[in-house]
Amino acid sequence: MQSRLHRWLFNWWPCYRGTGGRVTFIAHDWRLLRVKLPLSLRTRNYVGTIFGGSLYAAVDPFFMLMLIKNLGPDYVVWDKAASIRFLKPGRGTLTAEFRLEDDELDAIREALETAPKVDRVYTVTLVDAQGEAHAVIEKTVHVSKRATGP
Repeated sequence: MQSRLHRWLFNWWPCYRGTGGRVTFIAHDWRLLRVKLPLSLRTRNYVGTIFGGSLYAAVDPFFMLMLIKNLGPDYVVWDKAASIRFLKPGRGTLTAEFRLEDDELDAIREALETAPKVDRVYTVTLVDAQGEAHAVIEKTVHVSKRATGP
């Protein structure tokens, strides 16, 4: 029930709503999330395909949010860098699926035992109904342990 509420709130949050993307699923543990981005008047560019800014913005915050939810308040998580590679024009609804595995969370925690910070690179692909890739987005996320008192 809580993940439904998060999904609903996210889709009505003005900053995300403006992207044209819609969160269609958030797992209760925030380790799986799905987004869809339809071709519409709001997302259409001058040549009739999905605007590149919408492609990126629809997937922008999710790896950072998933890490924040899973690592908890003892960690600082920030987006650090991003890149997008356009493969094909989006002429219909595109979808993206974000996954965060236990091994990844363990690797971050382990790395932060010996280093003050770590940067992790994640990739998500926007695909059409046939599974053909239209854009690949690479996100670099910074993670460090939160400083404790004096």
